[in-house]
Amino acid sequence: MANHKSCDKRILVTAKKNAINTARRSAVKTETKKALKAIESGDKTAAVAAVRSAESKIMKAAGKTMPKKTASRKVARLAKKVAKIA
Repeated sequence: MANHKSCDKRILVTAKKNAINTARRSAVKTETKKALKAIESGDKTAAVAAVRSAESKIMKAAGKTMPKKTASRKVARLAKKVAKIA
């Protein structure tokens, strides 16, 4: 139980941010899985579109729910896989 009014506010703010961060991380994972599935299918146009969507989600999460360099690394690895598709 919180002893101060400011502690009550921090509890609410933390819960709200936690929900946002969880949703953002989940969206990144979902988009990444979709992109990997599209890459495995071998259809380059679908893979490019899926990776573009995943890149958008990943870069929006960069600096908020994941470090910027981690986000850049994830994007680079997806792009490298797309480039390998003939």
